[in-house]
Amino acid sequence: MLLLFVIVLPLYQVIATLALHGGAIMAAIKSLPDYALLAPPAWVGSIPLAGPRIAHEWQALSDAGAGGLLARLEPYLTIAARWLLGHAAIVGVFAMHMLITVVIAGILYSRGDVAAQFVLRFFNRLAGQRGMSAVRLAALAIRAVALGIVVTAVVQSVLGGIGLWIAGVPAAGILTALMVMLCLAQLGPFLPMLGGVVWLFQNDMKLAAGILLAWALVVAMLDNLLRPMLIKRGVNLSLLLILAGVLGGMFAFGIVGLFIGPVILAVTQTLLHAWVDETPAPQAVQAPGSGPRA
Repeated sequence: MLLLFVIVLPLYQVIATLALHGGAIMAAIKSLPDYALLAPPAWVGSIPLAGPRIAHEWQALSDAGAGGLLARLEPYLTIAARWLLGHAAIVGVFAMHMLITVVIAGILYSRGDVAAQFVLRFFNRLAGQRGMSAVRLAALAIRAVALGIVVTAVVQSVLGGIGLWIAGVPAAGILTALMVMLCLAQLGPFLPMLGGVVWLFQNDMKLAAGILLAWALVVAMLDNLLRPMLIKRGVNLSLLLILAGVLGGMFAFGIVGLFIGPVILAVTQTLLHAWVDETPAPQAVQAPGSGPRA
């Protein structure tokens, strides 16, 4: 039930939402020639570090007019739209895979102790104590990713979606679905929420835009607190190692790479350290003539 409600249903809802609104997204892209970006507010330039650059780029897009905005965004929007339409047809396949995963997980959990003992005995026969340690480390790495990456992404997206909905931003469901995908890819929820902030500013709802921007910053920074805490509950590994495994695994294997990548890196690092530590480190070699003098 936890797998179903924490992982399967949110991911299915994300893909289903994007597929359902694929036509609306394409219509919004086609309407860009009639859209012009307003000038940035004065306070944007006062943001520390990145403020002047953001204001400059924003002003450049505003000065370019509708056609210039379309020319700047068209390559990225075309790539995103093609990806979206290309993956819209796999919603049914994804649902079937997730259903099979939950069913198999239920079967394994019903006799999980027996399955775990068999795997441990097999790797003990294969590689002794080192093999058993690798199995335990793989299990802890998967648990760390499930807690630290997936749960953090769901929490951030839910909080961000609630903020968009309360602020009255249209297409809050689509933006929330995008936030889930971006959070899983470790890009954070800030960009979809920033789009909501811009829409509110353009419709003269400055108070709501300011509050939503502050909420977006809070939600975006939440992963710096929540993700390390949850990962450390699963396994005592480097956070950078886990994040590198998540990103590399997603690029190489897709969604399942969220778990495959960190497991490969964690087990490889641990086995490599164990193999290196079996031989004591060589003592420092003194240069000729640098020995103790009488």
